[in-house]
Amino acid sequence: MNTADDPVPPPATWFLNGFHRFLRPYLGRHFHTVAIERASRLDPPIPEQTPVIVYANHPSWWDPLIAHYLHRQLFSPRHFFAPIDAEALQQYRVFEKLGFYGVQLSSQSGAAAFLKTSLSILDQPNSAIWITPEGRFVDSRDLSATLMPGLAHLCHRSQNVVAVPIALEYTFWDERLPVCLASLGTPIAASEHSQWDKPQWATELTAGLRSAQSQLSRLAIERSSEPFDNLLRGSTGSGWFYDSCRRIKSFATGGAFKANHGDQFQ
Repeated sequence: MNTADDPVPPPATWFLNGFHRFLRPYLGRHFHTVAIERASRLDPPIPEQTPVIVYANHPSWWDPLIAHYLHRQLFSPRHFFAPIDAEALQQYRVFEKLGFYGVQLSSQSGAAAFLKTSLSILDQPNSAIWITPEGRFVDSRDLSATLMPGLAHLCHRSQNVVAVPIALEYTFWDERLPVCLASLGTPIAASEHSQWDKPQWATELTAGLRSAQSQLSRLAIERSSEPFDNLLRGSTGSGWFYDSCRRIKSFATGGAFKANHGDQFQ
């Protein structure tokens, strides 16, 4: 495992391509869709040579896999990196090959090592770090959690990084499987705020993420796919046995079989 004194190498392209050939159908079996709010997409995109920190709320076990998928869809060709608990990384060593690096934030030395490693990553060209600064699972509509200080430290120390908030929400609509919704917040460029100290950074970063979460929650409650771009079309229907019965009935009555139960994300 890499230490703070060793550079974290970018994931190998061949390995990532193989992983995503697995990931896309895997997510498709577990989600009806993965979608991004259309109006939140970055236009123009952030220049590729500018390092990016994408920071998200942390509602689910699915977040690391969803982050990897969203990264390829929204921030490619940047290299994906993400801090993960060092003990968890020991248990899932394959994550090292996917851009995850171990951190021990429970100690002062661990926090210092996190900053040193992360800053070295941001010095690399075409790099992006994905962070869930709430540090624990939190309901997507709970806006009370305090963000861990490492994110503000990173933004304060980096001269040209751009911090991009992204809100995530998993919800059930018309289908058996859930939908995963995402919405990007307003990017914050460190080069435009050199006068901010760490408390100011913490305030602004928190406000950016909470604003994105509030916007996404409003859209989720409205239960309409119209504001979203579908990044992954997953499974529809009620399952093999029940859908087989419905197919037979449709055939017998001369009707058209329709696997989906609504008109969302068609």
